[in-house]
Amino acid sequence: MRNILFVAAVLHAAGALAADSAPPPVTDPAATLVPAPAAAPAAAPSGKQPDLTRLQEALNGEKPDSVVTTAIPGLYEVVLGGQVLYLSEDGRFAVQGDMVDLGSRANLTENRRGELRGKAIAAVGENNMVVFAPEGPVKHTVTIFTDIDCGYCRKMHSQIADYNKEGIKIRYLMFPREGIGSESYHKAVSVWCADNRQEAMTKAKRGESIEPKTCDNPVQAQYELGDKLGVRGTPSMILESGEMLPGYVPPAQLARLLAETRDKTIRPTIRP
Repeated sequence: MRNILFVAAVLHAAGALAADSAPPPVTDPAATLVPAPAAAPAAAPSGKQPDLTRLQEALNGEKPDSVVTTAIPGLYEVVLGGQVLYLSEDGRFAVQGDMVDLGSRANLTENRRGELRGKAIAAVGENNMVVFAPEGPVKHTVTIFTDIDCGYCRKMHSQIADYNKEGIKIRYLMFPREGIGSESYHKAVSVWCADNRQEAMTKAKRGESIEPKTCDNPVQAQYELGDKLGVRGTPSMILESGEMLPGYVPPAQLARLLAETRDKTIRPTIRP
């Protein structure tokens, strides 16, 4: 399983390198912000790649999923799992943070994270989720990393009919917060292996006993996916845009939020 704390390792290594010879201080903060187009990063030209030696040393040999150029000359986007960081061409400096296009006010980094999350969720497939769909038209689809024993997960599920009435399809992925082999993990496996997963999920979320079962199941893979995408607590919702929304949101409020954000690009909170 990929270690989601890889960024900390990278920054630790970068800090050690910077200590050898710190660059002169920047006196004008605006000089560090370079406008960039809102388009997705282009693939690095053939033969032009950053030096990945130090990065891979910090990650114990792990290779990035992709390395592409950015609109800033000499700075490359590096993707590992669902995480995005930036690397200088000489491989000496790793930068963790968001790149913002001041012209369009688009947060290019969060847009990219959303794209990665969306692709990762699509790759799971709805047949590998526990789904609660409206009887009528589906207006929105939300994928939720959930824990059987999480208090707010239980509160959210107690209102599942209200989410469905708002036209929201809820798709559950398992994320037992205590990890593989925990009590919540075994409950998640039993839910998945039940003859009626929706019924078993509802009973388990009410704190009722369900029949312990085992079978081939995706629980560990889904837990590892959540870890890879940066899930830190439950419930964690992945919206249709790929944006991650942590925590409980009441049905009517979530419906309004989804309606407002359906066609909007994720943007930073920057004011003139």
